[in-house]
Amino acid sequence: MESCIDTCPTGTPEITFDLGTFEGFNFKTQSAIPRTLTAADVVAWDHDRQGEAEFWPAGDRAEVSILFKGQSTVAGSELIELNRLLDELGGDSVENFLRIHYLVNTCGADLEGLTRDSVEDTNLAIFLGTSFIDVRKEAAYELFELYNPEEYKVWEKSHCDGLIFDIDRFLDSPGFSVEEVKLGDQRALLIAPQ
Repeated sequence: MESCIDTCPTGTPEITFDLGTFEGFNFKTQSAIPRTLTAADVVAWDHDRQGEAEFWPAGDRAEVSILFKGQSTVAGSELIELNRLLDELGGDSVENFLRIHYLVNTCGADLEGLTRDSVEDTNLAIFLGTSFIDVRKEAAYELFELYNPEEYKVWEKSHCDGLIFDIDRFLDSPGFSVEEVKLGDQRALLIAPQ
C-alpha cells in the first residue's frame, strides 16, 4: 500500500487542515481502494500511475461531508481550494465550514471563486446547539430582537397572556431562509434574511 509520502509529486500543495478521511474506488483495479485516505493522499493521487480513481468523504469529519453532500466524487483540486479558503478565513472552525457550505450548496457559488471577503460578507446567522428545538428558540428570539426591536420591547414588557410569540411561524416566514444541519451530536441552524 502506497501512501502520500511514497507517491507525492514534488510541488503538490500541502493540506494543512484536518479534512477527515476519504474512501475511494480505483478504476484500474476495478475495486475499492483498500484503505482510507487522507486529504493529502487524495490530492497527491497520481491517476496515471496509480489508476483513475474517484473519492468521497468517509464521514469522520461531518463538516466536510456536509460541504460535499450530493456530489458523487470529490476532486483533489476541490480539497486544495477548501484548504486555501480555510487558511484565508483563519482556521477550520465549524462556522467557517457552515458558511462555505451555505455559499456552495444553497447559493450555488463555486468553491474556487470564493474568497475570505465573500465568505465573511455573507449575511448569514449561525446558531449551534445540541437540540434543534433549543437552537430554533434561541435563534427566533435573537432575530426577533435584532430585526424588530420596537415590537420586541413591547412583547417583552407585556403582561398580557394572549400576546404570544410563535417561534416556528417567525422562522418559517418568507422573510428568512432557514436550513437545519446535523453535524454529529451538534445541531446548526443557518438563517439568512431574504
